[in-house]
Amino acid sequence: MPLSHAAFLFLDHQRSPMGSPNAKAKPQSPTAADDDSQTPQPPPPRQLVSLVQPSERKKNKSTKVFRVFRSVFRSFPIVAPTMCKMSVTPGSLSEGQRSSSTNGKKVTGTLFGYRKGRVSFSIQENPKCLPSLVLELAMQTNVLQKEMGTGMVRIALECDKRPEKDKTKLLEEPLWTMYCNGKKTGYGVKREALEDDLQVMELLKPVSMGGGVLPGNCEVEGSDGELAYMRAHFERVVGSKDSETYYMLSPEGNNGPELSIFFVRI
Repeated sequence: MPLSHAAFLFLDHQRSPMGSPNAKAKPQSPTAADDDSQTPQPPPPRQLVSLVQPSERKKNKSTKVFRVFRSVFRSFPIVAPTMCKMSVTPGSLSEGQRSSSTNGKKVTGTLFGYRKGRVSFSIQENPKCLPSLVLELAMQTNVLQKEMGTGMVRIALECDKRPEKDKTKLLEEPLWTMYCNGKKTGYGVKREALEDDLQVMELLKPVSMGGGVLPGNCEVEGSDGELAYMRAHFERVVGSKDSETYYMLSPEGNNGPELSIFFVRI
């Protein structure tokens, strides 16, 4: 599916849970059968996860620490706008420069979340691999959809620099201060992939690029809940041990939204 169509599906707020954009229910007289049909249906049976380990994956022993950070900071409110410390200039690295960079590596990135819940960002070596990163962003899914409707989104994630002897890798940092287009939105939290995350990755395994909605978990979001997603190729550009950038790649001639995600220790 072309990325412009994928972005459109991700931005579309009117799609039905089964993905039909114009489906309308026909009025019917109330009956006992209708009352039964309004009862929330149980969620579909979960698929067996068949994702494989990425080639560079190393087992992380800090699962409990990340879960504590997540439980504490997930409840933090969206804070008042504050300017980002890092200078992010649109077009600072052109499409041609990115494609010719010597340290660029293409990975699979997925944005997903319930419309009124926080959006998550996952990175995979390819769609068949387990995610190497799952980051819960400090932004609701429907807010990100509106931002992407403007055509350009710059997300900066900042944390404090560590001492020189500290060997913690950049994407192993548990907590990030997040800015979207220069405005502070709150805290992003790294987490181990949950069962629900793995189910999303399993359902999207045949998809290398695309967007739309998946049937939601009615136990979490109710019978009308739906999970929006957008998947694309991202180019990973490593500036140093304290900075990495992920640029969403669009097919040539595509006029879809631009998205860049910056990770930096300052």
